[in-house]
Amino acid sequence: MREAGRIVAEALEEARKAIKPGIQTKEIDYIIENLIRKRGAEPAFKGYRGFPNASCISVNEGVVHGIPGRKCLKAGDIVSIDVGVKYRGYYGDAAATFPVSDVSDEARRLIEVTRKALGSGISACLLGNRVSDISHVIQVVAEDAGCSVIRDFVGHGIGRDMHEDPPIPNYGEPGKGALLEKGMVLAIEPMVNLGDYHIEILSDGWTVITKDRSLSAHFEHTVVVTKNGPMILTTL
Repeated sequence: MREAGRIVAEALEEARKAIKPGIQTKEIDYIIENLIRKRGAEPAFKGYRGFPNASCISVNEGVVHGIPGRKCLKAGDIVSIDVGVKYRGYYGDAAATFPVSDVSDEARRLIEVTRKALGSGISACLLGNRVSDISHVIQVVAEDAGCSVIRDFVGHGIGRDMHEDPPIPNYGEPGKGALLEKGMVLAIEPMVNLGDYHIEILSDGWTVITKDRSLSAHFEHTVVVTKNGPMILTTL
């Protein structure tokens, strides 16, 4: 799983380097899939429940599950990229939101709040805590900044399957849910909006956008619960 996570991180870094005004989202997806396959791994999302691409790429009001295509990025956009990898029977999963050239102060603030929410959630991945301790700190960070957290989609356990128990909401009261035990591997993924948390799913059956069309950001890491604290697998 560490190697799967490293490949995910490498793919996200290559995507980050490719982001510029004028590039099509399908071109970024091609870069991601090419790198994954060169590393001897499989793009976990491609074909999953019929999803057509190696990555989910969501722009501006896009929350998650955006299908890469002919859409061109432009200066001022923010783009969320979610990558999953299967390597030797195990999965890694991570996401990040990137600015395209110069973005508004509000967009930059949203990205930083969401990144901070992920960091707080990871810090709560401690032996003896419960799943909702992760959920609660994510919600507190987002809402203290005047943002909202998505409630229709959640983080998850991960291992031999991409989505395993327990589900990990990004909101809730602390002290509830599954007990965190040594060796559990979790995909923590706050999705944070500048506006309201309600969403719509577009006619393609995949693309999720904010109902009020406010900007949305998404960060995710695959994390192991260890006796020495959380260990992030999806880093270089």
